[in-house]
Amino acid sequence: MRGLWLLMLVLLAGCQHAVAPAPVSGEIRDLHTGEVLTAEQLVRRLARPERLIIGEQHDNADHHAAQLWLLQALGEQRQQGSLLLEMLTPDQQPKVADARQMAESAAVAKALDWQDGWDWALYGPIVRFALSQPHPLLAANLDDNEIRAVYRQAPALSGARSNAASVQDKLLRQISDSHCGLLPESQMPAMLAVQQQRDRRMAERLLAAPTPSILLAGAWHARKDAGVPLHVLDLGAAKESTVLILAEQGDAVTAAMADYVWYTPSTAKPDYCEQMRQQFGK
Repeated sequence: MRGLWLLMLVLLAGCQHAVAPAPVSGEIRDLHTGEVLTAEQLVRRLARPERLIIGEQHDNADHHAAQLWLLQALGEQRQQGSLLLEMLTPDQQPKVADARQMAESAAVAKALDWQDGWDWALYGPIVRFALSQPHPLLAANLDDNEIRAVYRQAPALSGARSNAASVQDKLLRQISDSHCGLLPESQMPAMLAVQQQRDRRMAERLLAAPTPSILLAGAWHARKDAGVPLHVLDLGAAKESTVLILAEQGDAVTAAMADYVWYTPSTAKPDYCEQMRQQFGK
């Protein structure tokens, strides 16, 4: 009887940490070993590091569903220290306390003064879940006035990794490609400075946040070969951040970019380049 009782206790303990099925299909891979993982295996691995960065495609609904599921599943595995969002700026931070008191989704967005550039239909469930948790929800980006100041006069950026020519060349190509080659060459240095100062701010906030911490940001900010992880090391962190990138099938994600990748089904994309050609009059 004693053996049976002990077995029941073990089974009950295991049930307390059971992970709900993931709402998103797709292949998950450990990029260092090539091993294909289940969503449950991924959660167990992501529960170990002190600092986790999850990169997303901002307009992909599957990525936001996966993020919400990961936040909920990780909360079952460990006591979370903090969640940081690229989508929140310092001037919104004082509004988080008021937003916690709101019940309706629209009221939460209004209390936070949520920015129109981030689709609330996609981010709302993540933010509302975060506000329901005891750990802090933290702003990780620059304010608009800070961005304008960087654009006018780029501050010095310390650190050998983030200043490497290979890193900055990679970012310049990405900036050009994301603007469909229409951005004037004269604006490129300022755009690079803004990108890297955003990365630097996210790294600073991540290092200052209670651990274990999670940062949700765009995939390029999350990349280990170009974004926040380099700045974390340049700021003196002893350990690398763990990076999961949410990507679409067909995207190229390597071990240089991330530790794990979750490939979700590919989606149809609007013709952003045509929109930009109209914007630039070309």
